[in-house]
Amino acid sequence: MDRRLAIKWMLAASAGVVMARNPMLGASNPPGIAEPEPPFGYGKDSNLMKASKPGDYWPLTFTELQRRQAAVLADIIIPDDGKNPSATSVGVVDFVDEWVSAPYPDNLRDRKIILDGMAWLDEESVRRFGRRFAESSEADRLVLVEEMSRSQKAEPDAGSSQAFFRLVRDLVGVGYFTTPVGMKDLGYVGNVPLATFDGPPAELVAKLGLVDEVKW
Repeated sequence: MDRRLAIKWMLAASAGVVMARNPMLGASNPPGIAEPEPPFGYGKDSNLMKASKPGDYWPLTFTELQRRQAAVLADIIIPDDGKNPSATSVGVVDFVDEWVSAPYPDNLRDRKIILDGMAWLDEESVRRFGRRFAESSEADRLVLVEEMSRSQKAEPDAGSSQAFFRLVRDLVGVGYFTTPVGMKDLGYVGNVPLATFDGPPAELVAKLGLVDEVKW
């Protein structure tokens, strides 16, 4: 089973994004990276007649360094496989940044998990390999990601690197498979207008003992 198919199955089984709901790790951002203040209140109602861009409804959270780190991690989770593009090429980092920047309770909890986990990941990479995660070699990055992806527990503690990775994996998966590219990869054919609708097949209606008519 390849990585992309495994992620599809994981998303179908989990039926949701949020798997970790408590602050973790207690780490702070690395020196030189200021952690933005969380937004307060709620965003404005969306104007559905106007195209919006990241940051239109609330200030975004990620610094440039954090965006690079998130991009590297996202492309490890969903790489370019020659058939479909990587996570970053369809804007998944923007989706994750928007998610952790939204001023709603669940998003604020996820924000802390993501920021603390990213800080820990950088610190661990520097401690073990002498470079930040985004600047380390592909082999060193994969060592850390493989370790985070393995958990001896069905539900890892919220303060673990596994909990951080599971949340990032879920967000990257949802961000990817809700884009046109991702939905095509899944084979999703919903929201497609039909020129005509002939109703259910007559043999199916008969087999179910139904009547193919609408009574007003």
